[in-house]
Amino acid sequence: MGIELIIQIIAGLVGGNAAGAGMKGLSLGTAGNSVAGAVGGGLGGLLMGMLGGDGAAAAGAMENLDIAAIIQSIAGGGIGGAVLTAILGMLKKAIAK
Repeated sequence: MGIELIIQIIAGLVGGNAAGAGMKGLSLGTAGNSVAGAVGGGLGGLLMGMLGGDGAAAAGAMENLDIAAIIQSIAGGGIGGAVLTAILGMLKKAIAK
């Protein structure tokens, strides 16, 4: 699970910062976008693995560096990072009012 988690966190960092850059009003700043993206990447990758089928099979596929498992980790991590960053940005904006 180590490589899979690293891929998800990196994808989450990218997704979180992309979401912050794309939605200026919801940005948490570079550090905030990065932290939210990393956490969201890990959670999003976990959720994507659960929805994608057997978690043990996905973990075994990552050990063999199966391209489908890598793409699943990148997609889940990136989307999870972007979504969590956007949610936290909306909460920050609502609290500031």
